[in-house]
Amino acid sequence: MPSADNKHVLRRLFLSTLYLSAFTFGGGYVIITLMKERFVDKLHWIEEDEMLDMVAIAQSSPGPIAVNGAIVLGYKLGGFPGILVSVLGAIIPPFVILTVISFFYNAFKSSFAIQALLTGMRSGVAAVILSVVWDMFMGVVKSRDWILYAVMILSFVLNYFLHVNVVLIILAVIVIGILRTWLNGRKEVRP
Repeated sequence: MPSADNKHVLRRLFLSTLYLSAFTFGGGYVIITLMKERFVDKLHWIEEDEMLDMVAIAQSSPGPIAVNGAIVLGYKLGGFPGILVSVLGAIIPPFVILTVISFFYNAFKSSFAIQALLTGMRSGVAAVILSVVWDMFMGVVKSRDWILYAVMILSFVLNYFLHVNVVLIILAVIVIGILRTWLNGRKEVRP
């Protein structure tokens, strides 16, 4: 938790999420990497493990991952007011951009320059998403926990090769996480 006064934290949280949202293209997974760089690496407001947990919560909750991430991060850093300012910062830029684009949709749709720009941005977005996957993978590797390895590999195989619906995989992993936490809690209670 930041040690500065609450108004300063809320202002900085709003400006950070506004900036990240305004200059992030490619969806929620891209903004997660940038949130990590800002809040973990630069500001040191949260730890990397906390950020990975926040990403897991944001990803498993319904709705856009960028907004869910802003909610979880805002709550951690500023409680309910933190949620309000971080979500506001996260939704203003897309709202403004989509409003402007909707007025000029026909011109954008047929513009060679805009189409070329969007095509070029896809490769950058793919690289940033790959970075997110790598960071999350390295978090699992650093844990040296064979159960996490097994869950990660099994989830990939079930989804990619066997085409099991990702919602079912998420629900199964939630059950595994709850059982594992409950069992670990019972071990700690015993003398």
